[in-house]
Parts: sequence; C-alpha cells; structure tokens
Amino acid sequence: MSTIKKLQRKIKIDFKNEKILLQAITHKSFDPINNYENLEFLGDRVLGLVVSKKLYELYPNEKVGSLDKKLASLVNKNKCLEVGNSLNLKEFVITGNSNSRKKIVENKIISDCCEALIGAIYLDKGLEYSKNFILKLWKELINDSETTFVDAKTQLQEYSLKYFKLLPIYKLVSNTGPRHKPNFKVGVKLKNSAYIYATGSSKKNAEQSAASELLKKIKQK
Repeated sequence: MSTIKKLQRKIKIDFKNEKILLQAITHKSFDPINNYENLEFLGDRVLGLVVSKKLYELYPNEKVGSLDKKLASLVNKNKCLEVGNSLNLKEFVITGNSNSRKKIVENKIISDCCEALIGAIYLDKGLEYSKNFILKLWKELINDSETTFVDAKTQLQEYSLKYFKLLPIYKLVSNTGPRHKPNFKVGVKLKNSAYIYATGSSKKNAEQSAASELLKKIKQK
C-alpha cells in the first residue's frame, strides 16, 4: 500500500486530489518547489479560525485577553507537534533523507506538516471537513483550555509592567548552526536585573526559555 493510501486510512479521509495530500507531507529538502510550506500557511489560518470559533462558543462571557491566551496555547507549534505525533506523521513525511537507513524528522517538521495537512484537507474537502478533523483531534486539548496557560514571556511582561511600568528587554546574541537546524541565543533583562541567557531552535523559543529562566530567578528571591 502506498504512503498516500496509508495516510488517508490513518486520517479516515479520502482525497479527490491526492497530489495535494502528497504536497502536504513533502519537505523542501526533498522538493524545493512542490512542498508543504504554502499549505502550512493556509492550514495555520484554518486551524486558528476553527479553534477561535469553538472558544467563542464555549466561553461567550470570557474577556478577549483570556480568549487570546487560550487560543495561543491551543494552536502553537507544540500542540501541532502533539497532534502530529498522535497521527504518527513522522512515518509519512518525505524529506531529503527519506531514502537513507535512518530517516530523521525534526519536531518542527512534524508540527509544520500537521498544519499543512489541515490546509490540504481544507482545499480538497472544504471547511466543514476541516472543522470536523480539527475538533476531533483537538477535543481533549480544548476541553482542558478552561485552565488558561500563560506562557513565560507573557508572565514576565505582566510582572515587568506591574513593578516597573516597562517591558522586558530582549536582545539576540547569536544565530549559529546550519539553516535547517539553527541555534539562537537570546538574552532578557528587567529594569533591575542583569541579562539572563538561553538558547532555542528559533528566536521565539529562545526568548521563551530566557523568560522562563528569569522568572525562576525572580521567584527565588
């Protein structure tokens, strides 16, 4: 059975145009032109729309700021990775090293591919199919959203504004490593602190890690 047939069986959706599904699992290292990047862009927006509407229905009296935080905690790359792993997307993704003995698929590729898959379903089957697919896979995550997760950068920002009336100061120290596996080093400080440094696979991840480390130091005081 072909990879595409196996994937369709896995997600329980039969595509009219299987080329779209193939594109959704193809990384640019394998095909620089017909890869999942544009579908990922589309899928990210479809995911945001569907989850936003569901949160609007579940929490009609919630403040916008709280809804924003709930949404951010549900549609980020970590949650897409979680869902992608539940579908075992690692086994389906086509990368430049897919023919080697040891196929390496990074977490970012799995989360990106999850969004691309949503984009492909939207193009081939429409919004209703996409909505049903998303709500089925995100059901438990959405049910858990009653407890709002506030990320480290947001917590640090709220602390800094409360005590200093200023935003935290972030600075990019370095960006090293190959393009497919970068390593960012970022520093963050408050008005009365020294810089705290952390690294990550993206500038955003590094900032979150640095903010988390600074929050730990604040709580130790």
